[in-house]
Amino acid sequence: MDLLSELLAPLRLHGVFHSHWTARAPWGVAGAHENGALLHFVREGSCVVELPGTAPLTLRTGDLALFPHGTGHRLGDRPGRPTIPLSQLLPQRPPDTMRVVTIDGAGAVTTMLCGGLRYDRAAAAPLYRALPPVLVLDAATVAAEPLLAGTLRELAAEWDHIRAGGRLVALRAFELVFVLALRVALDYSAQNTPLVRAMRHPAISRVLFAIHTRYAEPWTLESLAAEAGMSRSAFAATFRRLVGEAPMRHLMNRRLQEAARLLGETSLTHDAIAARVGYGSSTGLHLAFRNWSGQTPGEYRRARLASARTEVSA
Repeated sequence: MDLLSELLAPLRLHGVFHSHWTARAPWGVAGAHENGALLHFVREGSCVVELPGTAPLTLRTGDLALFPHGTGHRLGDRPGRPTIPLSQLLPQRPPDTMRVVTIDGAGAVTTMLCGGLRYDRAAAAPLYRALPPVLVLDAATVAAEPLLAGTLRELAAEWDHIRAGGRLVALRAFELVFVLALRVALDYSAQNTPLVRAMRHPAISRVLFAIHTRYAEPWTLESLAAEAGMSRSAFAATFRRLVGEAPMRHLMNRRLQEAARLLGETSLTHDAIAARVGYGSSTGLHLAFRNWSGQTPGEYRRARLASARTEVSA
């Protein structure tokens, strides 16, 4: 079973924007919330990350910071440094592009590799949404993961020697870094997040894998409990404690998440989609989808088509 892969697959990561930074103290930059995941890898020097309501985090050479939700934050050479908006340094950040950022100063130099991967936020599973705003891997942890360290090294080398196919290489490499970093962070995490708790419980992780891969089956609370090898009451209580919501609600969310993907990416009829995601009729899907998303399936599909046309014309 590979629960993490099943949780990440619906995100459909795409459209990487990446940049190489050379900043000399004093410097400070404030970035707004981004629609996707963000990565900062420090190649040389150090910097401080500040997020609202948390203590400043210091990143040193070889450290990697992962922002699963694109949470807005401040970067600088020290805490409390006055900042300029990121939009002033990088006024446009279209996907599949790269930029160089240089901040002049008289002090110590910091060089960083930064990347942003876009994804459809509606496709994020509840367990993914429950991840903390930032996960940090120190240099020793990164170095102990040969595939992660090697990919970061090659990404950095791309900046030193731009070669043909660079955009595609960057997209695939940042995807790989994102998945590897998240896997390592969860493996070593001491944080009591729902995803960590669920993945470390053999019975609950087995049920989650079933929900995320076999959502169309006619599951009941009793059959999910049987999949876990637990009594109904013990299973329901354990699932809610670890995951943060009831088993049948989690199943409903997964079914409607897949329905949203099919509405946006295929021309299947509503009846066909209802059957594929485990609803007995399009009427049942219609009611559940409207309660879940605030739109009917038809409204959602039209909005996605309009959005796609806008992106193409842009």
